[in-house]
Amino acid sequence: MSIYEFIISVYLFIDSCYSLIVTKPLRTRGFPPALTDIEIITIQIVGEFLGLDSDKNIWKYFKHNYLDWFPKLGSYPNFCKHCANLWQVNQQIMTKIRKTFMHDNIHFIDGFPIPVCRYARAKKHRNFKTDAGFSYCAAKQEKYYGFKGHIVINFSGMITDYTFAPANCDERDVAPEITQNIHGLLGADKGYLRPELKKYYDLQSVDLQTPFRKNMVDHRPKEAMRILMNARRKIETVIGQLTAQFNIQKVRARDLWHLSHRITRKILSHTISVVLNSQLGNPPLQLENLIKS
Repeated sequence: MSIYEFIISVYLFIDSCYSLIVTKPLRTRGFPPALTDIEIITIQIVGEFLGLDSDKNIWKYFKHNYLDWFPKLGSYPNFCKHCANLWQVNQQIMTKIRKTFMHDNIHFIDGFPIPVCRYARAKKHRNFKTDAGFSYCAAKQEKYYGFKGHIVINFSGMITDYTFAPANCDERDVAPEITQNIHGLLGADKGYLRPELKKYYDLQSVDLQTPFRKNMVDHRPKEAMRILMNARRKIETVIGQLTAQFNIQKVRARDLWHLSHRITRKILSHTISVVLNSQLGNPPLQLENLIKS
């Protein structure tokens, strides 16, 4: 689809969700905003998909290119304020999408680093003093200071739940928080090995499967585990897209409230893109096929 069709498709998708979520006016005092909530969320979702990343870049892009589509797009400060005030609506839309499309019996879980500054500056960094933590990124083989994002995807690659926590928080402690609504098979890497966690998931009718360490005896069929671990690479693809296209590892916020809003809308943008890609008959995670010039 073209960029114009993409904007329209996102608008219609948000409109269908918004009408089911918001059953009474969100504002009881003052003048209503010039742009509707649906228009603001549409602008955010499209902007994030295009990799514009910040409120300012998104506002500039639509101000210069689509002012005839959104003639009531006002000043940049009002746009920022309106965006931030809709973070709960964005979360509710994510929940609605999860309930509508989450029917898979196979899911995957993993985490990724969200550094807030360079490691050398961590002790002098003023933001997130009581919230962030120190950890080690095995992929980059370096220490970092900040948070760690955690996501769960279904077999098609759609994100079904997410959160973020201090970097020094064990991912095995976070896992139960974002897997409450799944059942069936849950694939993960060695970082999720823990007998207590396995027992917890057994009681929840969830089959947690991870590779074993070299000093552990594994009686599971090797071919079955090979297929599962190959399928688990989908979550690595999703994390790669969130990092490269949606810039989720860049922290431009100064407090948890704005950081939560920032991460939520990036996750929502990716999720809607996957849904639209599936509806077009494309492989869900081939987002480069979604918009064609």
